[in-house]
Amino acid sequence: MIPKGQGVSLTGKRVVLGVTGSIAAYKAAGLVRAFLRDGATVEVVMTGSATRFVTPLTFEVLSGRPVATDLFEAHQEMKHLTVPEQADVICIAPATANFLAKMALGLGDDLLSTMILTAQCPVVCAPAMDGGMWTHPAVTAHVQTLRARGVVIVDPEEGPLASGRTGAGRLADEASILGAVGSAIFSRKDWSGHRFLISAGPTHEPIDPVRFISNRSSGKMGYALAEAARSRGAQVVLVSGPTALVPPSGVEMIAVESAEQMTNAIIARLAWSSVVIMAAAVADFRPKQAANQKLKKQAQCDTTLDLERTVDILSTVSALRDRQLLVGFAAETQNLIPHAMEKLKSKGLDLIVANDVTAPGAGFGSEQNAATLIDRHGTISELPLKSKRRLADEILDAAARLVPDAVHARATDLGSKMR
Repeated sequence: MIPKGQGVSLTGKRVVLGVTGSIAAYKAAGLVRAFLRDGATVEVVMTGSATRFVTPLTFEVLSGRPVATDLFEAHQEMKHLTVPEQADVICIAPATANFLAKMALGLGDDLLSTMILTAQCPVVCAPAMDGGMWTHPAVTAHVQTLRARGVVIVDPEEGPLASGRTGAGRLADEASILGAVGSAIFSRKDWSGHRFLISAGPTHEPIDPVRFISNRSSGKMGYALAEAARSRGAQVVLVSGPTALVPPSGVEMIAVESAEQMTNAIIARLAWSSVVIMAAAVADFRPKQAANQKLKKQAQCDTTLDLERTVDILSTVSALRDRQLLVGFAAETQNLIPHAMEKLKSKGLDLIVANDVTAPGAGFGSEQNAATLIDRHGTISELPLKSKRRLADEILDAAARLVPDAVHARATDLGSKMR
């Protein structure tokens, strides 16, 4: 990922800037200037609602090109086909909740949404919306769907909104959007040739056919890591406990329920892998004996539940691995660094990702996370609160710095055998 604020030459590149009906539409004028400054040709496409906030003439003057707004007027020139075919990237900024829904559902009722359906180039979306819209379950589901398809979402920022409220919904700053566009055009394939084995989500340990022991893990961090690794050229197998998430496209998914099933799936693919990331929140205990029938709530029923420890998957993988890079996670509620360092050493990890699950805005179920990375050399890196997808890229950056030549050679050899 191109660091925030670091420019990249877009000389010779063609950017289609889609502007939708948000109060933040005026900020798109600054994006036009920024893309032109970096050498790109910019073609602006506006929805009908967007023209109520900023006139097409504004963008026509800034870009030096006609602005397309109407599907039927543009139909004679087949712009819904020709514009995406000639684009190196489509950037939709701002993208409203309504337009995200249309993209996720595959609707094409105007010029811009129809272009998205025909596009073969990378698509970057920078949402902007008010109130609690960004965290509404419908919007969250649409964003997950789009990310699974490979659309780059530049998360909105927290701050004052047009309504006077404060919250998540402000259009991301110009540098973040430019960085995402640059990354989409010049996507890194630094993990090409590697095979990632990633675990995600919780496990369910059955008490009886209808009850189980589990935890609050949503699986979002593991899925974000799978998406990031795939985007950076790796082959990815995702071993996931029960979640409500859509698996990223281009990722092989193995669904499991219990810790035992997850262990078996991980071990079966271990020799295949060159990098193992254990992001799952595996249950530490399970009932010694699961009942075959539903336990009835009766006064004379014994309410004591005998537990036993589940297998320590991370220790098992560490003992069995052959040169694979091993990354673990530590979800803590206190003494974050000491506990994480102890786990790093006792499990024989190359890198550990430690996070305080009680921190505001982070932890289980959140769209964002903050983490402390500790590597095998004792280097400690603090990563402040950010989207889990962006955090995933920074974790992969840290892992890349630890990959020994032997692992690189092995990955290359594996890749050549596959070809």
